[in-house]
Amino acid sequence: MKKSLVLAMAMALGVTASAYAANPFSDVPAGHWAYDAVNKLAAEGVVDGYPDGTYGGDKLMTRYEMAQIVAKAMAKGANVDKLAAEFADELDSLGVRVANLEKKADNVKITGQIRASYKDVSGDKKDNNMRLRSRLFVNGTINDDWTYTGRFHNEQYVTGNDDKGAKGEEDDLDFNWAFVSGRVGGVKMDAGRMDFTYADVVDVRGDGVKLAYGDDVKVTGWVFKGNSNIEMLSDDRVYVAGVETSFGAVDTTVRYYRADTEFDNEIVEVALAGEIAKDLTLRGTWFNGTTDDKAETLSGTDVDTNGWLVGLSYGGAKASEPGSWGVYANYSDRPFATYLLPTNLSGYADAPYALLNKSSVDGAAKADGYEGYEIGANVTLAKNIVAAVKYFDLEEREGSKDAQTLWSEVVFTF
Repeated sequence: MKKSLVLAMAMALGVTASAYAANPFSDVPAGHWAYDAVNKLAAEGVVDGYPDGTYGGDKLMTRYEMAQIVAKAMAKGANVDKLAAEFADELDSLGVRVANLEKKADNVKITGQIRASYKDVSGDKKDNNMRLRSRLFVNGTINDDWTYTGRFHNEQYVTGNDDKGAKGEEDDLDFNWAFVSGRVGGVKMDAGRMDFTYADVVDVRGDGVKLAYGDDVKVTGWVFKGNSNIEMLSDDRVYVAGVETSFGAVDTTVRYYRADTEFDNEIVEVALAGEIAKDLTLRGTWFNGTTDDKAETLSGTDVDTNGWLVGLSYGGAKASEPGSWGVYANYSDRPFATYLLPTNLSGYADAPYALLNKSSVDGAAKADGYEGYEIGANVTLAKNIVAAVKYFDLEEREGSKDAQTLWSEVVFTF
């Protein structure tokens, strides 16, 4: 079988390249009728020529060589059902070798996410901005057991009075993830710089290690030091230990947190969640926390140690399923001792920090935390395009300040 026939077959499959490289074959000059097609196939890794740098378009090839090209085309998403059936035996024989070749060819993958959002805060602190956040994720395969993940991050402020835009920080491109993932025996490990998030207690970027063991009963352990520019946990070491399991239809989680902050926080979290009807989930969490005497001195009263959260959700938007949607509502009563930096304070909503002078952790302690509700909805507009809107109404537990925040966003994933 001649390579010219393979070329014609591949062109019919519609295999295209995302970028054009210089012609890699000395025997396919720029004026050749197949020059563009050969370039596309080479750029996609479907054909690779001979060691001497030639393509050998007039040479005969074996069925195994043909099967290898078909396998590569299939890995690139080409519709080659008839060819796959024709070369089924050869593909089966070459399965391991072809898989290994493709794995090496796709050793590093780049994906991304763009989020356009608008925030409007009213109440005792008024604020608004529109921003565009871009992220690129770099994923690399180290070996069969270990992978690498990195992330580039940038934010552009379109409107609003946020200090970050005024200071020119919107031009910064941060490389703020860099970690490896794998297994040590039966323990799954992530190590490096990444996000450490248990949404109701902490959501911060840090340097550290995550460990997890088990399936039906999952035991987890974290240790990290925060490195974000948020005052709370910006340079503090945090330790987390937890157990997750299910009792019938109820998912149960128990976690212990210890943070070496200026308040020496210790927190116990007990969370239950279960589906009470199709796609309708009820959850509730109890928190118990302790801090040193400084929090009581700032608040001028005894600091509460018990907090709680209850939430109800229906469905949920899935990026891969256009038309999927969800709604939810949460109510929280959270004394300062029962959280470190939960997601609704970590920057994307800003409501509690806005009413507590935002930059002051002492202000949060003085107010002894916050209470209030959050409602939201999300929908997948098209594949990998999800829109969401959230509304927060929160107030100080010990004080008179309050704030309402409307947050909307559209997220594009590629």
